[in-house]
Amino acid sequence: MAETDPKTVQCSAAVVQTLLQQMQDKFQTMSDQIIGRNILFSILNFSELDDMSCRIDDLEKNIADLMTQAGVEELEGENKTPATNKT
Repeated sequence: MAETDPKTVQCSAAVVQTLLQQMQDKFQTMSDQIIGRNILFSILNFSELDDMSCRIDDLEKNIADLMTQAGVEELEGENKTPATNKT
């Protein structure tokens, strides 16, 4: 077997160490970006869900108001019947 030059081993070790550090840095950068995007996505989704909830509440109120104006009363869930005219 041929003997290995200590300087060659040292250079190879330095190259491997540099590559490993570069890979670790890239991995950390990508990880930070993913976490940042997920946090931002979660915040946006929560805000959008809250906004949608308010819109649904407003829509339900508007429908109830229209039903009242049209003389429709709500009976047992989804069954709707015309209100009797009280004169």
